[in-house]
Amino acid sequence: MTSEVNPPASIYNSFALSEIAIRRIHKPLALLFLLLALVLPRAVAETCLSATEMDEPTRSALERTARQFFDYASQGDVFDLKQAAIGSLAANFASVEGVVVDQRPIYAGAQPTVRASYLLEAPSGTPLVRAEFLCGVWATSSWASFAINNLPSGRYGVVIQDLSTRKGKFALTLVLRQEGGAWKLAGYYSKPEEIGGHDSQWFLTKAREYKAKGSNLNAWFYYLTAWDLAAPVDFMSTRALDKLGDEMDSVRPSDLPTSDHPLALAASGGRSYQVIYLSALPAGNDLHLLVKYRMPDVSNTQQTFDENMAVIRAIVGRYPEFREAFAGVMARATEPSGRDYGTLLAMKDVK
Repeated sequence: MTSEVNPPASIYNSFALSEIAIRRIHKPLALLFLLLALVLPRAVAETCLSATEMDEPTRSALERTARQFFDYASQGDVFDLKQAAIGSLAANFASVEGVVVDQRPIYAGAQPTVRASYLLEAPSGTPLVRAEFLCGVWATSSWASFAINNLPSGRYGVVIQDLSTRKGKFALTLVLRQEGGAWKLAGYYSKPEEIGGHDSQWFLTKAREYKAKGSNLNAWFYYLTAWDLAAPVDFMSTRALDKLGDEMDSVRPSDLPTSDHPLALAASGGRSYQVIYLSALPAGNDLHLLVKYRMPDVSNTQQTFDENMAVIRAIVGRYPEFREAFAGVMARATEPSGRDYGTLLAMKDVK
């Protein structure tokens, strides 16, 4: 079975306060930042307080505001949610609005539980090229870190809420910014914590099984999926996520295709394609393989469909181990402009 689809090539939807770059903080860097935080004057360093460290009125205000914003989202009330957003987010609210409307049937009737709350303070001045926040006690379960690029100075809150919905478990993380005496919405992140009823631990176990039998590509994509399901947002790390990151480094492929270093993929009929991206792609209850490749023009949909089918067969022919790990393959022909056209083929139909 095939279908032409254009879902987001991401495991979850995220909308940042400005431009957030995602990077895991490695332990040597984290130790360096910890030492700097100890020797630099507090006024010029980024600071972070966890829920147990901040004063009760501040924590209550953050979590009460986060609950109100969840109520807006669960009711599909994009008007009030937009009214409560900071100016830069309100001016570019279409993506948030789309997700809220799409997920209203999922969130309706759900009751959120606060998993964690943090208070972040960025020193006054120009936006920080890279803001690093260290929270809690290093090397303990309370430790967490945030790394955010181009962050304007100010006082921010991060509230992570867990939800049990009719579509499984979700995490809703809201970034708030204090303006005057009010907390405003600065970032909206909604993501599933399960795929087809399987959580992060299940994918981690499968990754280790693939690694044990030498299927390192499958192991890598399953490790990534385990990490993504476990991480509330991509710009946060914890002790558990760092340990997972260290473990997955052992199977990190050295030759994954990129735009600068594409994979030359030979296909039937003497054709060859330039693959620029490979990743796992959750869709509904299944995990698929996503393959992006270069195409000068995708306007002829029939021709592009045929090229997509050829790429799907070629990538599975080159890496037959994918048959075991993925429910299907999505090929996306991608123009230089970024416009693309995708075709999804169930793995059982890949001949």
